[in-house]
Amino acid sequence: MSLATIPLCFEINGTTVAIDVSPVERLSAVLRDELGLTGTKVGCDAGDCGACSVIVDDEVVCACLMSAASVEGASVRTVEGLANGSLSALQQSFLRHGAAQCGICTPGLLVTATALLEKNPAPSEAEVQDALGGVLCRCTGYRKIVRAVTNANGPTALDTALIPSRAAVGASPIRLDGERKVTGAEIFGADERPKDALSVLVVRSPHWHAAFEIGDTEAFVRAHPGVLAVFTAADIPGRNRFGVIPPFADQPALAEHRARFRGEAVALIAGERAAIEDLDPADFPIVWKELPHALSPDEAKILPPLHEGRNGNLLTQGYVECGDPEAALANAHATVSGAVETSYVEHAYIEPEAGFAAMEGDTLIIKACTQAPYMDRDDTAAVLGLPPEKVRIVPLATGGGFGSKLDISLQPLIGLVALKTGRPAALVYTRGDSMRSTTKRHPAAMKATISADAEGRITGMVFEGDFNTGAYASWGPTVANRVPVHASGPYVTLNYRAVGRAIHTNGPISGAFRGFGVPQATIMQETLYDRLAEKLGLDRLEFRILNALTNGQKTTCGQLLTSGVGIRQCLEELRPQWRRALDTAARLNATAGKTRRGVGVASCWYGCGNTSLPNPSTIRLGITPSGRVVLHQGAVDIGQGSNTVVTQICADALGLPLSTFTLLGGDTGITPDAGKTSASRQTFVSGKAAELAGRQLREKILRFANVSEAAEIAIEGQHLLVSEGEVRRSIALSSLPLDADGYAFAAEATYDPPTEALDEKGQGKPYAVYGYGAQLVELEVDVTLGTVKLLKFTAAHDVGRAVNPLLAEGQIEGGIAQGIGLALMEEYIPGHTENLHDYLIPTIGDVPEIETILVEVPDPEGPFGVKGLGEHVLIPTAPAILNAIRHATGAEITKVPATPARVLEAIQAVEKAL
Repeated sequence: MSLATIPLCFEINGTTVAIDVSPVERLSAVLRDELGLTGTKVGCDAGDCGACSVIVDDEVVCACLMSAASVEGASVRTVEGLANGSLSALQQSFLRHGAAQCGICTPGLLVTATALLEKNPAPSEAEVQDALGGVLCRCTGYRKIVRAVTNANGPTALDTALIPSRAAVGASPIRLDGERKVTGAEIFGADERPKDALSVLVVRSPHWHAAFEIGDTEAFVRAHPGVLAVFTAADIPGRNRFGVIPPFADQPALAEHRARFRGEAVALIAGERAAIEDLDPADFPIVWKELPHALSPDEAKILPPLHEGRNGNLLTQGYVECGDPEAALANAHATVSGAVETSYVEHAYIEPEAGFAAMEGDTLIIKACTQAPYMDRDDTAAVLGLPPEKVRIVPLATGGGFGSKLDISLQPLIGLVALKTGRPAALVYTRGDSMRSTTKRHPAAMKATISADAEGRITGMVFEGDFNTGAYASWGPTVANRVPVHASGPYVTLNYRAVGRAIHTNGPISGAFRGFGVPQATIMQETLYDRLAEKLGLDRLEFRILNALTNGQKTTCGQLLTSGVGIRQCLEELRPQWRRALDTAARLNATAGKTRRGVGVASCWYGCGNTSLPNPSTIRLGITPSGRVVLHQGAVDIGQGSNTVVTQICADALGLPLSTFTLLGGDTGITPDAGKTSASRQTFVSGKAAELAGRQLREKILRFANVSEAAEIAIEGQHLLVSEGEVRRSIALSSLPLDADGYAFAAEATYDPPTEALDEKGQGKPYAVYGYGAQLVELEVDVTLGTVKLLKFTAAHDVGRAVNPLLAEGQIEGGIAQGIGLALMEEYIPGHTENLHDYLIPTIGDVPEIETILVEVPDPEGPFGVKGLGEHVLIPTAPAILNAIRHATGAEITKVPATPARVLEAIQAVEKAL
């Protein structure tokens, strides 16, 4: 029950405020809900993430852990108080160093770094890491944050006004949405709430598998003043099933009499905010009957089907075969075999799912964090029995996604409450609910054999993997089909067979997570490559270069790669660092000691976009009478930079400066469908649509002005200037007829990458464009403790054309940080690691120096030669680390993550075998 309020007086950002609050109210809630200072973000309500950091009397505190009463008479500063009318030097440094990506952690980092710099104006990197160690970031990889705080020299972003026409691609402008991120003005899912909104509490299953009966909900409502209604599956007016892949749409918005995983939603309680906050969920009338459950694919194989009408618990499988792999293995000069298991990995974005729904006339408006607004619209409309055009999804800023925010979460739930009650409905997931109910990276159990001839050329490979897809399909079919295409790595493999199976269990739903299963498969393949090179007596890097794909060769799917294959160039770029690192390791390891130096390398390739499926994006743009170029760009930016990069591409295609553009993003009511933000598709696919639209609009203007393609265009005030040679024409935009959207000139273009379906042996053209990369890692292993200290990464990635080099570096650094987590620390254990204290992700001190090498081997299919990047950069990191551990100690890690206990066990196994 809420306590009586007390008067509270304190100073906030230099202004004295006096309000009445509950003395035990969290300071974070007072700042956000009472004072409207939503720049202070809440990621955990437990002091684990640091997003809510503020300065109280010159000391940094987590506002979520501080009671309101404790700031009586104190001075509090939030991110909103750092600017003082203009951006502080630190905020400008964050912008120019690309230190803000999604932006959800940026206020906490800025506040904490400000307090550091006020005490120590010239901190060392170690001092920065020590001060900022309590603030988690999931996007950046921290390196640019360190540079921004220490004001390190290096490439920095430019003001858009300094970038001339036709020079945006290849430049590094300050990201177009950057200023909102560093001032705290960016609106995330939890930052906007109508005053009359109902709060929604989700009743979830506490069991892995259970039948349930809901009791007298009307009596429950009567017994709890302020609670307005309870909604169950019986109240859903449409089809109570959703899923990202229509043939496998099997997940109910609210479970019907049986919950298939722990955390599944079974009912909604809607009421006034105070009533819902005071409610004890244990009072809800529900009776559970636990049922047999399986948490692993092996257990699931012997249990009845989790879903009626299916033959067992195999959801689907992918398959690729070419040549005669058995004969190749049998006749090979050398073969190696192995098995590897990986764990559940939590996305751990700092922003939990959040948003609100409201009716505007007969249209349901949903504002929430998402990676796929049109998919959200269509799924939500189907669940609620509405035509798609009567549901409008307005994406708010997304505080990290990495794949999990592709699936709908709260959208149909808050939509149902708003539809049924006529009042807005708001919901913010707790960190626990977010971790229990949303998707994870697929755990995998894999085995493979690879063979080579006496010269070291790969002759054959067989691979199979069981991927735990959890209770519902989500992106399981995508993982099962993508893995066999990629499991060979970017190498010539003429004889090959790979099978990937997605298997249902009662575990958490496994979905999309940066790589769609390829990171797991690459761990298997790249660790075997190290062993095979050693068996052949070959240098591990040169062995990879020898077998790397080049232009004119075919993939295991029979796809002829005619151009744009950059994997060999990536590997060759590592040669200087490779030789230096190996020489250093040999010298240091010559002296026996408890610390051993290791060097590892691994490669990657990744098909951009959907696998052999339609994958279109549509982009619209127009010029207003006032002389602004408005870009309707629906490619949701979740931190990767699509708002900026797609605009850069469009600007150069159109031939106007980046500074003339205004961006409209994501809203299904005002932007066409640019597809989902996943599979490294937005820069390539939406970027190509933006290029086509820009060229189309340019052609319209030139045709109107009756000039050739050689002409130049510019905007001055409300006039469009067209120049060709001595001819210069000024077109008054306000004098032209306007289209229905109010544009004097407009264009719209759609691009769908050319692919072909795979046949029964997986032969075809699954992707139009591939990206490539290779990473080298140097590390130390304490052989007495099993601990691993990372020293340096060198990462060479073929991006085709670096549209924005600074943002590309940021993607590489962020991907490596997530790869570090996958390799060394991240293991989601259902029922145990449901917070950011027990579930460990890399902190600022865990990410070492990263040297980035941007390789540019253009692909003619991409805009300006561009390839995707976001997914690729995580893929080689974990296997490179595992290979370095083996190089240092001889220990083979067969279960990931390589925790100290597992590393030590593997080292001891080597010692016993000697």
